[in-house]
Amino acid sequence: MSTPLLEVRDLAVAFGERSVVNGVSFTIHPGETVALVGESGSGKSVTALSILQLLPYPLASHPRGSVSFQGQELLGAKPALLRGVRGDRIAMVFQEPMTSLNPLHTIERQVAETLIVHRGLDRRAARVRTLELLQEVGLADAERRLNAFPHQLSGGQRQRVMIAMALANEPDLLIADEPTTALDVTLQAQILRLLKTEQKRLGMALLIITHDLTIVRKVAERVCVMNAGHIVEAGTVAEVLNNPRHPYTQHLIKAEPGGRPTRTATEMPVVLAARNVRVWFPIRRGVLRRTVDQVRAVDGVSLQIREGRTVGVVGESGSGKTTLGFALLRLERSQGDLRFCDVDLQRLTARQLRPLRREMQVVFQDPFGSLSPRMSVEAIIGEGLQVHRLGRTASERAVLIRDALLEVGLDPEFRHRYPHELSGGQRQRVAIARAMVLKPRLVVLDEPTSALDRSVQAQIVDLLRTLQARHQLAYLFISHDLQVIRALADEVLVMHNGKVIEQGSVDEVFHAPRDPYTQALIAAAFDLEAII
Repeated sequence: MSTPLLEVRDLAVAFGERSVVNGVSFTIHPGETVALVGESGSGKSVTALSILQLLPYPLASHPRGSVSFQGQELLGAKPALLRGVRGDRIAMVFQEPMTSLNPLHTIERQVAETLIVHRGLDRRAARVRTLELLQEVGLADAERRLNAFPHQLSGGQRQRVMIAMALANEPDLLIADEPTTALDVTLQAQILRLLKTEQKRLGMALLIITHDLTIVRKVAERVCVMNAGHIVEAGTVAEVLNNPRHPYTQHLIKAEPGGRPTRTATEMPVVLAARNVRVWFPIRRGVLRRTVDQVRAVDGVSLQIREGRTVGVVGESGSGKTTLGFALLRLERSQGDLRFCDVDLQRLTARQLRPLRREMQVVFQDPFGSLSPRMSVEAIIGEGLQVHRLGRTASERAVLIRDALLEVGLDPEFRHRYPHELSGGQRQRVAIARAMVLKPRLVVLDEPTSALDRSVQAQIVDLLRTLQARHQLAYLFISHDLQVIRALADEVLVMHNGKVIEQGSVDEVFHAPRDPYTQALIAAAFDLEAII
């Protein structure tokens, strides 16, 4: 075999006195794909960030170890050397695109920047190449998106912009940290095909960090399984996934969200009813900024969510799922009829709506972006309790916070930590605890399991079912993961270009889909290997 492109030897990472990675070693050869898998908090992302020396120093340190790229030592390297490597010879797709894209710069400026810095292109040539890259990664209407800002794109669209930035300089090594987390299954397949095509064309090596073993099985050649900062098993994909030796690897392979919600035949009362909901965004052009067209993000959607029941919403990124969820909570201006427990939400002022906010909660798609970096976990979860005056004393609120952390599978000691000290999955569980601690009647869950590995997904699905049964919660569950939808939802809406193209019970839609789009979506979800 050829000389390794990247060699990591006995890598250790510590945050203060706390060791988070201990003795990690692996190699990547030119053109090879290596997968790093493990549960949230196992040290996968910290290991990847250590390669490019992107950890927050001096908070993080490397007590020992070596990271050698093309014979050059990166651990402790001079800034000039690292600047020449980062984004050029080694590129990275980060796990959370909203927080890794600059909210003040347009998409064109951010993608073009790496071409200008590392390739010396002028702005006109950089614009042409930027447009090509956005089209290659499947960003719809790419030319019109050049002047968009990150907040104007869906989570999946932002992830595709990140991938375009990473591929811009044709790197020797691409580190992809959960590259398909925010994408629906059809786009997962598209992005994975794109990565494999570019890898073959460029001879590029790929380090892919993921919790989806289906992706590992199809895309990677070798796999390293991490647990508690150690690599517990490594080898070819066939060896590790077909004949796992370590108990932790066996646990990962068996973990899968499953089961179905158990329901009584009783007709439960309607918590939220929506009829002909529309969210249209004006397209303004010219010096006078006249409206020339409308983006119909949500176009005439009707639904009912009953007490103790779950309505799932599926569709491609940009189909209007998240906008619909925000509109139902009056977080996005909309037209149409909205009734929460027979209260007309559209007629309420912001002040009149405030008392109902406790009963209508949301778990956002991007946990890092929705958690204040200046607040501890205890303050984040306790803020709602103080605002809505739940818990008469600080000690009573502390008990509620500890109970909420235990319910979502976190140690109560996590209450003293800050978001940057948690993994992506741990942050998502904090976001769920923040919503559930208020004991709401309706919860909008926007991709709540997308950042979690499969074993934790299964735990969260079980948790949500338990909480729903205990408190008769109504859920609007937005997800691109149809396996999770099938495990949790009673009814499902399939959205495409802002419209509901199919609606019915989970059994009806999953077993006998009528619309060709739904058929393609379900085929992609349950046979991803066949379409990559």
